[in-house]
Amino acid sequence: MPSDRLPPLNAIRAFEAAARLGSYVSASRALHVTQPAIGRHVKNLEDWLGVQLLERTPRGVTLTAAGLEFHQAASQALKLLADAGSRVARRQQERWLRILCVPAFASRWLTPHIDALRRLRPGLKLAIEPNASFTSVDARQADLGIGYGLPGEHVGVFLTMIKPQVFPVCSPAYLATLSGKSPHVQDLPSCNLIHVDDGTWWNSWFAAQQLPLKVSSNASHMSNDIALNLASRGHGIALATEVLVKDELADGALVRITEAAIALETYQVLTPPQPLSEDAEWFIEWLNEALREEFPHAAIEHN
Repeated sequence: MPSDRLPPLNAIRAFEAAARLGSYVSASRALHVTQPAIGRHVKNLEDWLGVQLLERTPRGVTLTAAGLEFHQAASQALKLLADAGSRVARRQQERWLRILCVPAFASRWLTPHIDALRRLRPGLKLAIEPNASFTSVDARQADLGIGYGLPGEHVGVFLTMIKPQVFPVCSPAYLATLSGKSPHVQDLPSCNLIHVDDGTWWNSWFAAQQLPLKVSSNASHMSNDIALNLASRGHGIALATEVLVKDELADGALVRITEAAIALETYQVLTPPQPLSEDAEWFIEWLNEALREEFPHAAIEHN
């Protein structure tokens, strides 16, 4: 008998049930097959192994020495299979929604709303992956993405939601280093500006204010979340969308240093080419409505 061959599974199940329950009759009832079928399966297994496993008696069946050894292994193997099947089935029944998301939006807006979201959609589980650089969504990686960018920057945009105002913020401690007075916009380049890139975002903001100012970055922090954390710790001035700093402005951890503000980019939902699940469709609708309700002046009208 080749060592890599496995005994027939149905025969193992019949043998295990007969040995555990002590009779072919009880095994047939447990497995919902006929008594002769149990006998044939056991005989096939014994022939396959070349050894007797069960002895029939007037009261049922008893295990031989070889049968006892094989029954222990068979019972463990069947339990392992049953347990693995249960785990896989439970995971299949769990409804996971995998979301790629720009980091600052994930930590500062989406995560605080998760409890409310779960109450509205019982049983829905979220797997949120912060990603500062994705431009499209692959179904193998996620079910949808939440990005922030300019038109044409992302591929597979399903919905453009809001276009929030962008403005400079800093901590009260950093403002105090500026003699407690907010600098004029044209004086910002002489301050410690915190960058998420090589200076492009700040320069775009200056240009939108009709100011011919150019700045460059000595350190690029890639994520608005990092830049705003640095700003709240007094390291300088960062640009923020109102979506990201609403709470910190309210509790005084950050302050606006000027009323100058401009809407530059949009929050967008990206989807893979494949059809969306019901949960993904529901989430997108909920997300769009929640953002538009919280930031109505930033809402984009769709035709």
